[in-house]
Amino acid sequence: MDVSIFHNPKCSKSRATLKLLNEKGIAPEIILYLERPPTEAALSEILAKLGLEPKKVIRFKERIVPELGISPSDSRTDSEWIRFMVENPILIERPIVITPKKAVIGRPPENVLEIIK
Repeated sequence: MDVSIFHNPKCSKSRATLKLLNEKGIAPEIILYLERPPTEAALSEILAKLGLEPKKVIRFKERIVPELGISPSDSRTDSEWIRFMVENPILIERPIVITPKKAVIGRPPENVLEIIK
């Protein structure tokens, strides 16, 4: 199965999701998105697979949020939110497990079971 994971090794949920995939016999492509941020086009495609609007995958509790002057109540275009995440990948919720047709956020890690069947 063609699977990839937006992974942050420092995140316990990300590590647990990767472990769960491995236990299911899946060795996903590991995307260290903090080192290799997605392009705007790639992130848009992932959001479509998630079925979520950009604001729903932003980690508003990150330290950088006040510096950026953003909040969940802001009215911005999807393109603006996507640009914030591409320029500041720490804002992207993690982990995200991606298959050719679907994607899911691994919070909790068991969420990934629905797309790897």
